[in-house]
Amino acid sequence: MKAFTAYTITAEHAGLSVETYLKQVLQLSGRKLQKLTRQKGIRLGNKPTFLTRPLKNGDILRILTLEDSGYGVEPESGALSILFEDEDVLVVDKPPYQLVHPAGRTTHGTVANHLAFEFSQRGILCTIRPLHRLDRDTSGCLLFAKNAQSQTRLETQLKERRLKRSYQALVETAPQPPAGTIDAAIGEHPSQPNRRAISPKGDAAVTHYQTRQNYASGALLELELETGRTHQIRVHLAHIGSPLLGDGMYGKRSPLLSRQALHAYSIRFFQPSSGEEICVEAPLPNDFLRAINALEKDSI
Repeated sequence: MKAFTAYTITAEHAGLSVETYLKQVLQLSGRKLQKLTRQKGIRLGNKPTFLTRPLKNGDILRILTLEDSGYGVEPESGALSILFEDEDVLVVDKPPYQLVHPAGRTTHGTVANHLAFEFSQRGILCTIRPLHRLDRDTSGCLLFAKNAQSQTRLETQLKERRLKRSYQALVETAPQPPAGTIDAAIGEHPSQPNRRAISPKGDAAVTHYQTRQNYASGALLELELETGRTHQIRVHLAHIGSPLLGDGMYGKRSPLLSRQALHAYSIRFFQPSSGEEICVEAPLPNDFLRAINALEKDSI
């Protein structure tokens, strides 16, 4: 009997076509996709489905279990900071100015390329499976599954909100009130395709925030995501009048650092095999620390 691995589609990936989900989220190569198609190994529920079909939140996509035959990306030597690793998962400290995986014209120099090289040096053949995304300029904890079964279980945790991602951010203006929840749907920007905007027709988005330190010209916040929309924290903070420091897209650029001041400082999840709760933290990068130091001096 053929074995299938089930993937529950989360709101984060709703709207993607089956083909896009397989290529971008599961990191399946075109060759593996062709093999699955020939073997009728792609099913929505228990029925074969078309690659062009859009996925909905809660859909169960069943994929014929194949042994990993490649990394899904080209291995490339490069710096890689591993914060935690076991037989099922790996957490990387992503530096700013680096993409998670190849996209658009960028085919090299991503975290995925460097992780594939790391595995190749160890003699491990493992498809690169990021569980979530971080913007190019956002630093911090990035979680990968090392096998299909772990990915399925971690995606279930993400859907059930048992996988927690916490961030630290510097904002231009201290929010009022100093702690709260931003519950505002996010959709596509009406005129700029690379941006997102608050929209009643968008996808539900919830961000919890708390002010940790006030400065004369800004504040340090701690945030936790309940959902994972594209640019969620950036859009939500701009929406309440506290845009991220250095965010030229939703606020304005800053002389204190050359990117938005957002860092994924911790991730909490349950080990896919044992169920043990794991919390991993990433230290603040140097440019973020320098910006904090400048804000503190300005407040004296």
